[in-house]
Amino acid sequence: MGRSFAALLVLAMACACTVQTADRDGKRRLPVRIEVPDHSTPPADDDPKPSVAPSTRAAAPTVLWSRGDTGRDVREVQARLRQVAWLYDGPTGSYDDLTERAVKGFQGKRGLPRTGKTDTVTWKRLKAMTHEPGKWELYLMGGQPADAPDARCLTGRVLCISKNSRTLRWMIDGRTVMTVSVRFGSVGTPTREGVFSVYWKSRHHVSTLYDSPMPYAMFFSGGQAVHYSADFAAHGYAGGSHGCVNVRDEAAIADLFAQVRTGDKVVVHW
Repeated sequence: MGRSFAALLVLAMACACTVQTADRDGKRRLPVRIEVPDHSTPPADDDPKPSVAPSTRAAAPTVLWSRGDTGRDVREVQARLRQVAWLYDGPTGSYDDLTERAVKGFQGKRGLPRTGKTDTVTWKRLKAMTHEPGKWELYLMGGQPADAPDARCLTGRVLCISKNSRTLRWMIDGRTVMTVSVRFGSVGTPTREGVFSVYWKSRHHVSTLYDSPMPYAMFFSGGQAVHYSADFAAHGYAGGSHGCVNVRDEAAIADLFAQVRTGDKVVVHW
């Protein structure tokens, strides 16, 4: 009897079941519940290993423009750098060494990596400190596209000058031979509009009225002429003439002066 009960107890413990026992006189007693520990779940680790934290290194900002890039967006970067006095030349639309140096200075002043490249972080900071540049801030030193030529420019040999786009087209029989940026007279001394002709050319002319040099002058209306301007070359559209049509590209106007003849037509239009 003792061995049988021991065997039954072992079986009950293995199965976690309820066992009813009987005493020696054969009477049943109350059932006895035998709890068997559940070992299906491993015991908790008293000294867990620390989890590996993910890398917190931020990704490098995307580079938007860098040395060698060209275009309208580069002009805007340059125009905004001029607003905060980090760039004095241009805008030229070409991301050159001067632009790279200006960007480095701007970055270093604000604790950014001095890469000289305009990345997303640098661009956001620069935009926050400046205003949207206007057309003549973008093209302060020229380089803007020319308007379509006036209908009066489509025949013959013509200096076709647009006040709207501030450009001069040298045209022969409707074909554009050359285009240059030009500057006009200020409010008090405006450049006359209309159809004229070149009546005099003076290679080394000096104004007797203003005592200022007017190289490669091609006169078309009284004292008004198309000529090279060192001031325009230096300051762009920040200044104005006394009524003449200024050209800032000396090499271009030297070439133009050699081609234009006395009697060629001049059209100044909007």
